Amino acid sequence: MKIEKFVLGPVGTNCYIVRNEDTMECFIVDMAACPPELVSHIKNAGLIVRAVLLTHGHFDHIMGLDRFLEEFPVQVYACGAEKELLENAQMNSSAGMLGQPYTFTGAQFVKDGDLLQIAGMNIQVIQTPGHTIGGCCYYIAEEKVLFSGDTLFRASVGRTDLPTGSMGALVRSVKERILVLPDETRVYPGHMEETTVGYEKKYNPFL
Repeated sequence: MKIEKFVLGPVGTNCYIVRNEDTMECFIVDMAACPPELVSHIKNAGLIVRAVLLTHGHFDHIMGLDRFLEEFPVQVYACGAEKELLENAQMNSSAGMLGQPYTFTGAQFVKDGDLLQIAGMNIQVIQTPGHTIGGCCYYIAEEKVLFSGDTLFRASVGRTDLPTGSMGALVRSVKERILVLPDETRVYPGHMEETTVGYEKKYNPFL
């Protein structure tokens, strides 16, 4: 597996291309924007896009979807509890914070514990409410990799002052759903740098 990070969109969101190097199939985690350079990179590398996985429905993780799907018409996955944020521009803050209302209605909804088989990888859905009510992480146990969205950052956690946010729920999610994973699990967040579960156990002041 190879993971490439692209920092995209108005607030610098980490968007990931996760590649199976044997088959050249890949999936995308979050899609803040879809610049021509990203499209060219995927095509020039000969990648076969199989899906987009959304960690949550905030504008800075979804606003590139329409353009991306024009080029790569694949399935988009998100947790079912996130439906309202995806489909309501006030709830996902695109209207209020950005002044550019955006909604997305084409997601296939998944739930906690679902196992997605995409690009030859087994991807477990771990629902982690707190940053938003339907936020989730995607865990690839064989690779000890977690895509945490805005639930967990390096030595920090996501904000909880936007619609459906709850700090109590967020801290519980991190402690009960993420910190139980192996210490060596690499965590790829929605913003800032990568970390590990073991590092966060020792140094995250919110936990």
